[in-house]
Amino acid sequence: MLMALTELELLQQVAQHDQQALLTLYQQYGNLVYSLSLRVLRQPVMAEEITQDIFLKLWRQPDRWNPSLGQFSSWLLTITRNAAIDRLRREGRQATLASWEQSDEADHRLSDADSFVAGQANWVNGQVLRRLLQSLPPEQRQLIELAFYDGYTHSELSELLQLPLGTVKTRLRMGMQKLRILWEESERLGSGA
Repeated sequence: MLMALTELELLQQVAQHDQQALLTLYQQYGNLVYSLSLRVLRQPVMAEEITQDIFLKLWRQPDRWNPSLGQFSSWLLTITRNAAIDRLRREGRQATLASWEQSDEADHRLSDADSFVAGQANWVNGQVLRRLLQSLPPEQRQLIELAFYDGYTHSELSELLQLPLGTVKTRLRMGMQKLRILWEESERLGSGA
């Protein structure tokens, strides 16, 4: 019954403390949030914490998304990216890299079934995203990869690539718009529509 509802309708139900509506959103977007968090943080435990935090924010403040400003998935990925970058900065980039080995141990604590299911979904989403990114113009792809996967801010990208800040923002926006369209087409084709 809830699966046919739009994101806005689900969030309206979440505002009424409907746990099933939140679960439906989590089932639809949890892997995507986790995948992006993991790509930025490179630590499964921290990525799980960010994913939990994002959905807890949705539970506490379901009215934060404004449909007139863009799609739910884009907004959700933006707040996920920002939360992951904030966490990365708090932890410090050096500390994050040094603790990769510790996170590998945490992976082994997950049950085999949970690891397999989460891993398969994340792998599939990652493969689709990797393929879609390759179809973007190189200058847009580079900026998206540096911003979303490596955690660079717009200002840092401008300085790193010696580009005007406005150019960085425009290329990122255009690349994300193209990527969103490609992702939607991919999902539509994948669902048999």
